[in-house]
Formats: sequence, C-alpha cells, structure tokens
Amino acid sequence: MRDISTQTFYVFIVDDDDAVRDGLGEVMEVAGFNYQTFESAEHFLQDYCPGKRGCLVLDLNMPDMTGDELQTELFRRDIHLPIIFLTGYGDIPTTVRVIKAGAVDFLTKPVSSKLLIERIRGVLEQEARRYEDSLLAEQALCRRLNGLTTRESEVMSLVVAGHANKEIARQLGISHRTVEVHRARVMEKTGATSLLELARLCETCRLPPEASSSESE
Repeated sequence: MRDISTQTFYVFIVDDDDAVRDGLGEVMEVAGFNYQTFESAEHFLQDYCPGKRGCLVLDLNMPDMTGDELQTELFRRDIHLPIIFLTGYGDIPTTVRVIKAGAVDFLTKPVSSKLLIERIRGVLEQEARRYEDSLLAEQALCRRLNGLTTRESEVMSLVVAGHANKEIARQLGISHRTVEVHRARVMEKTGATSLLELARLCETCRLPPEASSSESE
C-alpha cells in the first residue's frame, strides 16, 4: 500500500465549534492528511464535490442539521463517505443508531490525537484499497470492449443510444440481419445480459452513445 498521505484523499471535518475545528485541523496537519473544515452540515453539503474521496469526521449535536441528519442526507444523495462521529454527547442508543446507519466509528470528545489519527488512517487505507480494487474491476470491464471490432463498437453505440435495429441498419448501410448478428456478438463478448447492463458498461468506460458510420464491416 502506498503512503496514504500522498493520495488524493481528504479528511472532511464538520463541527460547529471553532476551537474544535482549529484543533482538529492542527492534528490533521501533523499527521500529513489533506483536510477541509466546515462549520455546519449545510456548509459541507454546499461545498462538497461528489466523488471526492476521503472520510468525514462529524460532530453529532449541531444546530439546524445534526450529524445523524447529515448522515441520512448523504445516504439519500448516494454519497458514500465513511463517517467517524466525534461528539461530546455520546450515548449507547445514539451510537447504535448511527453505526447501524453505516458510520464506521463513534468517538467521544476529548479523544487523543494518536487514537484519532489511527482511526482515520485505518479508514483511509481501507478506502484506498477499495478505490484501487474498483479501478482494477473497471479496467477488466473495459478490456471486454477493447475486444470488439470496429463495426461491433458502432452497432453497440447506436444500440445504447436507443436506436432500433432497422434504424441502425439504415445508418450503417448494412442489412437488418447483419445488425442482429453484430448485436448478439456484442452481448456475448461484453458479457452483458441486458441493454441496461450494456449501457452501464459503456458509461463506466466513458464511451459516447454514438458511432461513426464511416467504417466498413
């Protein structure tokens, strides 16, 4: 595993206490983590860029939107940041509730810098491994597309774009039967079992839903 401090992972700190945010920021700097601080859950939601990787160190009791309410909102938005709750008012029912909802840890203030760094580092290393695994899986999927011929790729792109076989045949200047053959080969080579799965595969590999008709069969 490469040094996690060199990766583009962030620790997002959300706490309404200025002193706590400043103190946690100093701890992050000493540990070598990239970090951002937010004074409220609302500010975090406004500024966070979906897809930015890392973990969330989250206070529980905050005005307007509480930490567990933010947890619920992130789930609703399909944002899957691992959450470490850090609060001065922890109790067993609350701990159980947020852990069941997906939080990876629940720490009570004051917490030692050493323990906090250990927990954050463990979460980020897990996220780094998960990210690398997802890249490998994506590369394996895209290799399936690399095995298609030029004509098969053209047919696939038009199919994913929603064109019927008859329209694809007209655009490419080939017979309806030839389109069916190419379409079957595309499904076989990619391993897709449905048009929706094929579309997701193209999206994963960032292929545009269109094709040129300039190539020959």
